[in-house]
Amino acid sequence: MKRRQLLGQSAIAAGTAAGLVACGKATTSNNQATAGGELPNIRWRMVTSWPKSLDTLFGGAEDFCKAIAAMTGGKFQITPYAAGEIVPGLEVLDAVQNGTVECGHTASYYYIGKNPALGFACVMPFGLTAQQQNAWLYAGGGLEMIQKVYSDFNIINFTAGNTGAQMAGWFKKPVESLADLRGLKMRIPGLGGQVMAQLGVNVQVIPGGELFLALDRGTIDAAEWVGPYDDEKLGLNKAAKYYYYPGWWEPGPSLDVLVNQSQWAKLPPEYQAIFQEAARSANLLMLSRYETFNSIALKTLLDGGTILKSFSPEILTVAQETSRALLAEFASKDAQFKEIYQQWQTFRSQMFSWNAINELSYTKFVEKAP
Repeated sequence: MKRRQLLGQSAIAAGTAAGLVACGKATTSNNQATAGGELPNIRWRMVTSWPKSLDTLFGGAEDFCKAIAAMTGGKFQITPYAAGEIVPGLEVLDAVQNGTVECGHTASYYYIGKNPALGFACVMPFGLTAQQQNAWLYAGGGLEMIQKVYSDFNIINFTAGNTGAQMAGWFKKPVESLADLRGLKMRIPGLGGQVMAQLGVNVQVIPGGELFLALDRGTIDAAEWVGPYDDEKLGLNKAAKYYYYPGWWEPGPSLDVLVNQSQWAKLPPEYQAIFQEAARSANLLMLSRYETFNSIALKTLLDGGTILKSFSPEILTVAQETSRALLAEFASKDAQFKEIYQQWQTFRSQMFSWNAINELSYTKFVEKAP
């Protein structure tokens, strides 16, 4: 009865997980369960790529861990750690792969140097929006394909967050043409960073906690992070005044919970089911918060003197052409990348055709309506 009360106070996903637990108890054979059928007490550590100051990103990891505890009556507890507390923010995958910790919360595109196909788990330049990304992962076969990639690193992943469409970032000077990009020192990770590099940008990959000082002191000339809410928290508006859009390299980036496969195999099936439901719940909650908070924060930034600017058609056109060429090049060199890319391309084409009818037409009319 006590567990039912806890479940009743949790997210909607907790109810789903409770049903999975009830269905799975009779067949539990995992050696961590006691002879009487009691589920074990488990304590894990989770490293993240986020500073604690970002209550949407690090907070998303905290929400996930709290849901796990609530849905198991406190038997399965995961403690999240901010970037740098156990390992640096860009070494989460390595820590999970090596068994330094049991799990981590991060963005897969930080690790495309290990395998460029990992980028699909997060976002691709001129790729899918947040809802389209969720559709691909949950219903379009995307998650299964990505899990095959992660399996090479002794990891299983689950989508557990999305920031929504991001901004293009903060620039100390206006960027009106391709010529203005050449030689620009900019913090931008992932394949978007590789595209920018081909456009002449001096690309830097810097953790979020170090961004303000780098931009403020002139170590870099520009920086992209997420969007108005987080950017204001990091103080980026105090270091640069020109705020550009659209963030074509991150139209809907997903975040992952990474789990060491050996540790995952030790979990009772009930806990595995709860873990997956908590990840889905965290994904929905993070996106909902970002969409709400960003709309409010943008107005605050503009009222405070931030200058909002759009990339020119010249920059967007060349960036898109360069992105297509880069992805095609990866596909020509790697069979695994090619398999995912071809399936993803078909899905993307279908989704954009459909959303142009059911969403874009509506949005354009409502925006212009009196």
